[in-house]
Amino acid sequence: MIGKTIGYIRVSTVGQNTERQLEGIDLDKVFEEKASAKTKDRPRLNEMLEYIREGDSVIVHDISRLARNIQDLHYLVEEITAKGATLQFKKEGLTFSDDKKDPMSQLLLSMLGAVYQFEREIMKERQREGIAMAKAKGKFKGRPKTISNEEIMKVVSQGNSIAKTAEILGVSKSSVQRAKRSAI
Repeated sequence: MIGKTIGYIRVSTVGQNTERQLEGIDLDKVFEEKASAKTKDRPRLNEMLEYIREGDSVIVHDISRLARNIQDLHYLVEEITAKGATLQFKKEGLTFSDDKKDPMSQLLLSMLGAVYQFEREIMKERQREGIAMAKAKGKFKGRPKTISNEEIMKVVSQGNSIAKTAEILGVSKSSVQRAKRSAI
């Protein structure tokens, strides 16, 4: 059965460029997203997983574009190949399918996945250290508030739920929760 060639492209931030990832590859459909890979619960990834069928070929630039932790990586590889689709990582030259269980490819997937997970953890650690140092020097105050706690509490006091308040004001639910905690 000949299926479609599907590309999955991901970058972490809006400012990053996706052009280099699957350049020069003829794709029938592309799922592109600008979201962190810290979780496998991403809208375009979920759409792709629903879309793929037996015989399809999914191409991803590199392992870190699909997942940044080993558990999610193995889960996604298994989910894609269990549908009868082939998964190919362009940069690493690794291909996975349900009918081809290559122990060397599995080893490389685990090793490279662990390296990408380690890389992400080191990056987060450096970020935390930098923020702590900046806070100690009084240079880091966090992102400025877009709306005051008083304004948030005004909308809450009108009988709105946390979710509804967040929606009305265009802030996150955690911002509303923080405002409620500070009002107590």
